[in-house]
Amino acid sequence: MATKTITELVSDLSGRPVERGRGRSVDFSYEGVLYRVDLTSDEVAAFEKALAPYLAAARKVGSQHRRTSASSTTKRGFDPAAVRAWAVGQGITVSPRGRISADVVERYRAAGN
Repeated sequence: MATKTITELVSDLSGRPVERGRGRSVDFSYEGVLYRVDLTSDEVAAFEKALAPYLAAARKVGSQHRRTSASSTTKRGFDPAAVRAWAVGQGITVSPRGRISADVVERYRAAGN
């Protein structure tokens, strides 16, 4: 018997599924705190529209080195969001941020992912 695990990523804002290529993680900083939110394409557009007048009036004070999820995935060999979603679906407790234990990643891979 074979087992197939399907991972579905969802918007942090609406809870709607984020189809592959139709959304992304958005990083932003406010009051010195860096945030990341997963959004659908429509939500990204609304977020950018809402920020537009503030960005037009603001001045840059520096930039941050940003790792894209693609490079992080390549470096790690797995997609942390997919591992977390899989783990939650399996009833495994994982933190929503930070390092994922090697045991959880190993179990994820052993499940054919």
